Amino acid sequence: MKTKTYALITLVILFLASCSVVDQLLTFTVSNETSFTIASGFPLNTASEIITPDVTTNSSAEFQNNNTNANLVKDAKLKELKVSITNPTDKTFSFLKSIHLYISTDATDEIELAYLDNINSTTNVLNLTVTDSKLDKYIKASSYKIRTKAVIKETLTKDITVKAEMKFRVTADPF
Repeated sequence: MKTKTYALITLVILFLASCSVVDQLLTFTVSNETSFTIASGFPLNTASEIITPDVTTNSSAEFQNNNTNANLVKDAKLKELKVSITNPTDKTFSFLKSIHLYISTDATDEIELAYLDNINSTTNVLNLTVTDSKLDKYIKASSYKIRTKAVIKETLTKDITVKAEMKFRVTADPF
C-alpha cells in the first residue's frame, strides 16, 4: 500500500513539474513602446492627464515568431514598464511627484498598468511598479490606448518628451 502511495505522489510531482516546464517553453516576451510629451505650463500638484497616442502592437508577429497565435494566448502580464526622458537629454525626473499609466482598448475597460508615487529621483529613467493585472485582451488587440496621469512638483520651462517601454510576459497554450 505504501508503495502505491509513493508512486502516486511521485506521478503527481512529475506531472506538476512537467506542466511548469511546458509553460516555460511556451512563455515569451512582447515589447512595445510609446512616447508622450509633458508640456511646459503643466499644472502643479494636480493630477493631470497627458495625451498619449494609440500603441500599435506587434503581437501578431511576436506570436508567429513563437509558433503560436492570439487564440492560444492564455496569460499575459506586464513584466516591466520603464519611462525615460528623451528630450531634453539633460533633464531628470526631479520635477515629477507621481505617475500612473492605464491601458484600454475600444472593446475593453481601462485598468491601471503601472505607477510610481512619491518620486524623488535625479535620473532620467524610472522603473514603475507594475500591477498584477491580466492583460490577455489588450495584448491580443491590434492596438491599445495608454492614458497617463501625472502630478508634477516643479514648474516646467520646456516640453519634456518621455518614452515608455513595456515588456509583457506572455504564455500560450500548446493546443
